[in-house]
Amino acid sequence: MMKRITTPINEETRLSLRAGEEVIISGKIYTGRDAAHKRFVEHLSANGSLPFDFNEQIIYYTGPTPEKPGMPIGACGPTSSYRMDPYSIQLMPMGMKIMIGKGERDKAFQSKLVETKSVYLIAIGGIGAILSKTVKSSKTLLYEDLSSEAVRELEVVDFPVIVAYDACGNSIFK
Repeated sequence: MMKRITTPINEETRLSLRAGEEVIISGKIYTGRDAAHKRFVEHLSANGSLPFDFNEQIIYYTGPTPEKPGMPIGACGPTSSYRMDPYSIQLMPMGMKIMIGKGERDKAFQSKLVETKSVYLIAIGGIGAILSKTVKSSKTLLYEDLSSEAVRELEVVDFPVIVAYDACGNSIFK
């Protein structure tokens, strides 16, 4: 049975997610890839804070294609997550506790995930056009100069994911 969750995601809900569980997300999620993550970390180093409050939010590693007329977004499939590992390790303690991407993460990421009680979800690669149908609205929030890698707020309904790593360190990859 699929679990349905609505953002923002409180701690109780986050900690209830288990590796291998299928989850359907509705509400607001936020996009950001390696270029945005690099800027998050630079901002953190310079200011001691982040330009965005990640607490109880979900970040989705995607770089959507341009939208077609009348559509809120183009294809928005997941990006390989390993590129975010060096940044995520610094961002999880600052509130980035739920991430969506694709593929395995490195050991340092997995250790920090357990330490911070974070969760890593995966979306199915290759179905970006189908995933885009769950997006009802999209607006750029930060780093517009990054084009498809800008931070966007997406309003989604029934966005499908699988829990890859849960807060206890369980993994679908083992």
